[in-house]
Amino acid sequence: MITHRRLAFAWALVVCLLAGHNAWLWLGKRVNPDTDILALLPAGERDPVLQRSFTHMVDSAQQRVVVLVGAETWRDAVRAAAAFQAVLRPHADLLKEDAGANAQAAWLDGFTPHATLLVGAADERALRTQPARYWTENALARAYGAFGGPKLGSFRDDPFGLFANWMQERAGETPVRPRDGHLYVGGEGREYVLVTYTLAQSAFALSAQRRAVPLLDAAAAAARRAVPAAEVIEAGVVLHAAAAGSQASSEVETIGVGSMVGIVVLTWLTFRSVRPIGVIVLAIGIGFLGALSVCWLLFGRIHLLTLVFGASLIGVAQDYGLYFLCHRLGAGPHEDSVRLLRRLLPGLGLTLLAAVIGYMGLALTPFPGLRHMAVFSAFGLVFAWLTVVCWFPALIGPGTLRRGWLARRYRALVVRWPRVSARPKVLAALALLAVFAAVGCARLGTDDDIRSLQSSPQHLVRDQIKLGRLLDAPTPVQYYLVRGASDEQVLQREEALKRRLDPLVARGDITGWQALSNWVPSARTQAERLALLDATVLAPDGPLAALAQTLGEDRDWVAATRAHLRDRAKPLSAEAFLRTPASEPWRHLWLGKVDGVHASIVALRGMRYAAIPALSRAADELEGVQWVDKVGGISAVLGRYRAVMGAVVLGAYALVFLALLPRYRGRTWRVLAPTAAASVLTLAILGLTGQHLQLFHVLALMLLLGVGVDYGIFMQEDPQRGDDAPWLAVGLSAASTLLSFGLLALSGTPALRAFGLTMLLGTAFVWLAAPCFTITAKERHEATVTA
Repeated sequence: MITHRRLAFAWALVVCLLAGHNAWLWLGKRVNPDTDILALLPAGERDPVLQRSFTHMVDSAQQRVVVLVGAETWRDAVRAAAAFQAVLRPHADLLKEDAGANAQAAWLDGFTPHATLLVGAADERALRTQPARYWTENALARAYGAFGGPKLGSFRDDPFGLFANWMQERAGETPVRPRDGHLYVGGEGREYVLVTYTLAQSAFALSAQRRAVPLLDAAAAAARRAVPAAEVIEAGVVLHAAAAGSQASSEVETIGVGSMVGIVVLTWLTFRSVRPIGVIVLAIGIGFLGALSVCWLLFGRIHLLTLVFGASLIGVAQDYGLYFLCHRLGAGPHEDSVRLLRRLLPGLGLTLLAAVIGYMGLALTPFPGLRHMAVFSAFGLVFAWLTVVCWFPALIGPGTLRRGWLARRYRALVVRWPRVSARPKVLAALALLAVFAAVGCARLGTDDDIRSLQSSPQHLVRDQIKLGRLLDAPTPVQYYLVRGASDEQVLQREEALKRRLDPLVARGDITGWQALSNWVPSARTQAERLALLDATVLAPDGPLAALAQTLGEDRDWVAATRAHLRDRAKPLSAEAFLRTPASEPWRHLWLGKVDGVHASIVALRGMRYAAIPALSRAADELEGVQWVDKVGGISAVLGRYRAVMGAVVLGAYALVFLALLPRYRGRTWRVLAPTAAASVLTLAILGLTGQHLQLFHVLALMLLLGVGVDYGIFMQEDPQRGDDAPWLAVGLSAASTLLSFGLLALSGTPALRAFGLTMLLGTAFVWLAAPCFTITAKERHEATVTA
């Protein structure tokens, strides 16, 4: 007894150290869990330039809220948009309206010194093929004709309309047009006013979501009051994040509170006391503190998914405490808790060993994320187990617990439970189950598509799709990443890529692309264009001279105009362009220098998903150009995780079997059989109900192994004693697991729903199957005699 008190005191010191370390981490160091999914990839596969490009694309969209206010007439659309803007205008500290059409005038100023070199693709082809007379007539048409095309500046600034045509080509990258001081887009029988806002806070900040969403709702209501038939289409990450947060809060309230109430009632009906809940929560809490400290000391960081997966500690760590409590309930008042614990230690030790083996199997995989989860879970279980061993005998003594209504009635069930044997009826039932499992598993497919995990409300998805269609906006998750040793090389490689994309535009696979080289041609291209202009429209006695003769101007006018145009032919660099107001919408395409490499993004508009293979091939053998399909990439990672985790689960079964073999010998298969059978039946039901296997199903099977082995050990540990404590421990543990994890099957989040459904089915099957594989004391005696 004295030894155990010293042990409890020593453990108290350890817990104090853990609490102090965690307080320093959260309050002093203010650590933030890592949310970057790429951080979970093997270090060799991480690409800082690729990671930066994705961050660039996501960040450019993350803080924006795009709104289309439409009506059947332009006048009504403007009126509704004005009502919408009036509601948000006083809240510019949260949602700042972008400059829109008012900023267009400032765009042109930045291009003036370079205007002569900015020639569109069609005009460049014409310069190479059309005779001088074509350009002279073209210039005269612009000078005298009412339909000579758009004009920017004076006639002398752009006599052949090359710069104006280039600007028109750039405007063609978006269907949005300035109109009456607004940005206009039309489509589907309506006229729309485009309004964009920049969110001052992070779209994932709860405070921003709580303020922004009601404001947007109020603005939309104001627009509809002004024009009852007005249509308001909104899109923005903040809307999806708020919807997800609202859904999560609702589920936490309903599922979390419901499961907690259920567990409290269950415990009261069993022990007639809430103290068992307190001590089990204490063990799990210390497990979390210890796991976090060890993870931080080993890795220097903690990932959010590690914490999420670490929640599985609740499902396993509670088993140790429940096993002790149920035996304490069944033990007589003469047996003190320390002696009881010593009797239970072999079984408790094996449950810990089996669970740790299962989790540590993850540590052998090449994925750092899985290694973090393995270390967190394994050490969490160790700390929770030590809390049970060191403190529970002192906290729960004889007479502390009384057998409740549930404990009195539940014990009788196990006596009448069917058991696996060689009887014909049993064999027939097993054969039917085997056929059922085989048919179900044969129908089970796989689905690693990250899009299948999306759970945004339908109206937000519908608005996003419609807005993307009307604005012809590029996708932020599929693009080309272009790298080079210098800005010039990057621009040249962009131009080479665009030449390969021309046939795909003609075929309708994409409607176009966005690239910085659209605005800033490479220095080589600018030099070639200047030479081309000198050889054609600016040539001595060329179109400019012919134009002067027709207009009645002398040679001095020709020389002055040529000099003026040459003055406007200063080379334009990417750096200079990025300083102009015109570059604002395109800055996310330029990554600059990252890890010694210069890089940029070529984004695609109007992409057909069926064209992804062709778009990927366009980058083949093009040096420095990489096709990036973030959706496909993340889906592939999920698929690899699923496959690796599947192998880890099978390996864990083998290791646990070897660990249990010395103690249970010929009965070892009976420990693992309930969990294995439950896993197979769960997969069969998933297959028969048309569901596809994904990573979260497999992660749940891993947790199920940790939970189910405990049940098997409990039921096999003392069959000769005729004690009902193991059966009660299994029942309570399964009920708690079903309430805490199984209820996730009701979640609206597909990943959590998959995890919860697997745990719901698997835990229920293990619960039902665990008594079937036990043997009575009589059967064990007969088997021993026969042997």
